[in-house]
Amino acid sequence: MTALLIKLAALLAVFACVFLLVQQTSLVVVNARRERTRINQRLTLLAGGLSRDRVIEIIRRGSQFVAADRWYAGAYNRFVRLHVTAGAVTNPINAIATAAAIATVTFLVIVVAMVGMSYEVTSARIFLAMVISLALCSSLPLLYLSHRAQKRTRAMEQQFPEALDVFTRALRSGHPVAAAVDLLTREMPDPIGSEFGLVFDEVSYGLDFNSAVHNLAQRWDLPDLKMFAVSLAVQSETGGNLAEILTNLSRTIRERASLYLKVRALSAEGRMSAWVLTVMPVLTFLVLFVINPSFFLDVAGDPIFTMGFTFLIGLYFVGAFWLRRLVQLKV
Repeated sequence: MTALLIKLAALLAVFACVFLLVQQTSLVVVNARRERTRINQRLTLLAGGLSRDRVIEIIRRGSQFVAADRWYAGAYNRFVRLHVTAGAVTNPINAIATAAAIATVTFLVIVVAMVGMSYEVTSARIFLAMVISLALCSSLPLLYLSHRAQKRTRAMEQQFPEALDVFTRALRSGHPVAAAVDLLTREMPDPIGSEFGLVFDEVSYGLDFNSAVHNLAQRWDLPDLKMFAVSLAVQSETGGNLAEILTNLSRTIRERASLYLKVRALSAEGRMSAWVLTVMPVLTFLVLFVINPSFFLDVAGDPIFTMGFTFLIGLYFVGAFWLRRLVQLKV
């Protein structure tokens, strides 16, 4: 009986130690995460001893758009905006070059594996290897960037009315516009804290406030930020009570956000179906090739394979584009 009690006490002691260890570890992790969300990226970099121009260079590293008259401007600028919205601070050109290098290595590995499996290297099989390497090295990173961008966009949309309220209260208490923006950079977390911090730094280096806000709206391409930029531009030209204008704008944005959430709730099933129908063919194709590559390599020797496979890829992109148009509801 005494030995049983000793074993029970030892087990309770081990349980208590593990429980306390898990609790303390969770507390440290939660506090660290709360601290990271409270202080935005710009303030963290400045606190680390970096100069303001270096901080501007780091934050703006990924937001270099090209002129609209170039043939690749539309696709490249959309990728840059996705890159910036996702919070990546690397250069978009470097990201594209890295993805291209990984795709090339993947293509070579597939070709070498094909030769090792005693398959003849034909043009159709090379085309199949190119499609697989591009699907691996473009679709998966784009899905990750898209997920990060949507998450940060929702955070930006939720924080913006609160930021307008802070900005308006600062104006009503007598602060100038620059001081009100500086207050936002210190009080608001990311992503809006660092973005308005960049606006404040651009104004400090000589850019006028309306142009800095216009750059912010161009980087994010959100209707709320565009309305904010237009309101500031109109007020600077015609005059008026800026605090009252921003108060009305904040109320309008909140009403629009409420309607937008209702629309998202009603269209959730359709959006999820569109995601499944867009992602599942690519994932099925990649997984099936990894599990049983002969399923594709055997039929790739048929002369009609290249034409039929190209036609299927075209149908996939047409269907993905059409599904996106169907579920992309504007409020």
